[in-house]
Amino acid sequence: MPHPSCTAVSLTPVPALAPSTSPMVAWWLGALLLTGLWDLGGLDLAVMRLIGTPAGFALQHTWVLERVLHEGVRQAATGLFLLVAVWALWPVRWNTARLSALNLPKRERWTVLLLVVLALVAVNLIKNASQTSCPWDLQVFGGPAVYVSHWTWGLADGGTGRCFPGGHASSAFAFLGFSLPWLMPPAGTERKRSMGLGWLAAVLAAGLVAGVVQTVRGAHYPSHTMWTLVICGGVSLAGWALFLAVKRAASGPPQG
Repeated sequence: MPHPSCTAVSLTPVPALAPSTSPMVAWWLGALLLTGLWDLGGLDLAVMRLIGTPAGFALQHTWVLERVLHEGVRQAATGLFLLVAVWALWPVRWNTARLSALNLPKRERWTVLLLVVLALVAVNLIKNASQTSCPWDLQVFGGPAVYVSHWTWGLADGGTGRCFPGGHASSAFAFLGFSLPWLMPPAGTERKRSMGLGWLAAVLAAGLVAGVVQTVRGAHYPSHTMWTLVICGGVSLAGWALFLAVKRAASGPPQG
């Protein structure tokens, strides 16, 4: 028999991140913190001085870097985007055993494709509004511009501008959203986490290579690549979290 002074209290669950969501958000916050600290330390110009000279950047027009790892990677990214588009827009699920790991519901495939597009759009919108020039445009490396932080909006540096963030790195980092259906699956869905981790590792490695190539060529500061990762990761995580929230809302409250 309950004590008369005890009253029933209805507890409303407090929304929280799903367990599979928290690690991804934590890693993104760590990348954001590291990138912010890099900017605060003013390390960009110090690194570029180690690579360039008053005559410019010796590796700027190296065939392997310029033709293979710059233009070649960009063309490969275009081909990959077309493959992802075909996969996302395919009218039925992939039924062959070899492709069974890619067998996602149509709405999830559409969402992944949309996340890739939004990440690319976000980077390009910021780039087109930025007046920050590339390192090879600086006077200290033989160009016409003076160094101005990419946070100094509205102040031209005397160069061509439109260099921040790194567009080349975005050709890889924009595909971060492809890993999320396996790393952050909808509630009640069991998937191979190794699939998402493999895709995530490949995207991060490709983006790092693309960013380093452009840095040693004098095209981008290290922070440009770091901010591209933060932007693409933020767009992908926010977009996927919104998709999961809409999916939960559409399925109704859990049955007690």
